[in-house]
Amino acid sequence: MDARPRWWNYGLLAVVLGISIFPLYYAILLASSDAGSIARNPIPSLLPQGNLLSNITEVITSDIDFWSAIVNSVLVAVVTSLSVVFFATLAGFAFSKLRFRGRKWLLLFVIATMAVPVQLGVIPLFIIMAKLGWVGDLKAVIIPGLVTAFGVFWMTQYLDDALPYELIEAARMDGCNLLQTYGHVALPASRGAGAMLFLFTFVGSWTNFFWPFIILRGDSLTLPVALQQLQSSYFKDYSLIMSGVVVSVLPLLLLFILAGRQLVGGIMQGAVKG
Repeated sequence: MDARPRWWNYGLLAVVLGISIFPLYYAILLASSDAGSIARNPIPSLLPQGNLLSNITEVITSDIDFWSAIVNSVLVAVVTSLSVVFFATLAGFAFSKLRFRGRKWLLLFVIATMAVPVQLGVIPLFIIMAKLGWVGDLKAVIIPGLVTAFGVFWMTQYLDDALPYELIEAARMDGCNLLQTYGHVALPASRGAGAMLFLFTFVGSWTNFFWPFIILRGDSLTLPVALQQLQSSYFKDYSLIMSGVVVSVLPLLLLFILAGRQLVGGIMQGAVKG
């Protein structure tokens, strides 16, 4: 049987690719235009205009503290991503390979928290942050995001198949305690899934707007919240706003280019084990 992809497979992939990149291309079209042209015709030309670099320069030199917002976003995204990978791998190792009383119920509770809408916990979380005196501080964004239920579930499912008990027993026979077994056996085995979890968490932290918009103040704004200040109460310059969006997406594209190999490797490992 011929298993080679047919032409309609490539056609379907091309359609999906086109739909996926269209929002970014539309943002580039608006970013390369000017406010007057967009006001006259909200649907721009299909080809980029010549104002992209000048609009990006205007965003960077505007009243918003652009570089400080970049540093804040990088700090939040890197710290939360590394922390989520570490704690999710640690918890995943415990849930998948250790036997202790209440393990299944505890894992079920962690999974059940994924069904709770984020908006439902905003008011209690804001009250906690206010009592701690963290309103307007980056700690109010970083600390609640250090571990996620999705990350724990993801790594539990992955390590359940990827880490055989024989490796754990071999590490114990070599004299490793529980933490050494985690560091020398579980952590290397979860590298592919960990890379994917890092990317997902980084993108989620980088683009997060809802909670940082509520809790951050002054010079501690992250990039999405700072870009929101490009619009005034009476006039919205969509060319500037879209220029800020394009600039904010560039680090994500660079990250996917640099880590694409690990991402594909993790996906393939998950597919083979599934």
